[in-house]
Amino acid sequence: MLVDLTPLPAFLVASVVVVLTPGVDVFLLLRTSLNRGRRAGLLALAGIHTASILQVALVISGLGALVTSHPAVLSALKWIGAAYLVYLAASILRGLWLTRKKTAEGSLSGPPVDNSNPYLRGLFSNLTNPKMLLFSLAFLPQFVGSAAQPALQLVMLGVVFLVLALIWEASMVLGAARIADRLQNPRVAKSLDVISAAAFLTISVGLVAG
Repeated sequence: MLVDLTPLPAFLVASVVVVLTPGVDVFLLLRTSLNRGRRAGLLALAGIHTASILQVALVISGLGALVTSHPAVLSALKWIGAAYLVYLAASILRGLWLTRKKTAEGSLSGPPVDNSNPYLRGLFSNLTNPKMLLFSLAFLPQFVGSAAQPALQLVMLGVVFLVLALIWEASMVLGAARIADRLQNPRVAKSLDVISAAAFLTISVGLVAG
């Protein structure tokens, strides 16, 4: 058999658990969709999955193992990823501070506008997170089974995982965009920003400490 379908049920169960576990992508997608709408959320999702495809392709090609065999490269990736998450958190906190300042001065005409490119933000968020690369290296090979073409098996598993993630995250983006109008209350928006900033900072600490 070119591919072995026997491990597929177990792989599907494990993949669903992994996909439903919240991470930096989830918080980024939720905040983008709630603050900027469906189009921006879908662009961020496209950026995230562009990076995911690149990382899975890296693992399948064998380059992933080469990268992870050099501790200095992995360490650099972790610090870059953590720095980017801190930057995202700082951007959110800066927006909150500007809003509070304008409110105190009586000159607040609306929330600060986020002009960043959502596609690039999603792309860089995922590319600078080596956990996807490490996850692919550790997770996908466990389900190769008795496939005559391991590379083809890995491609199949990678596609299945990415499709599951895409379905879940696209549903989340569309759902968040649909209820965005109901969450325009300044207190709700502020709470969401605080939660997002705290999540990014917490994940950044876990990235360099892990």
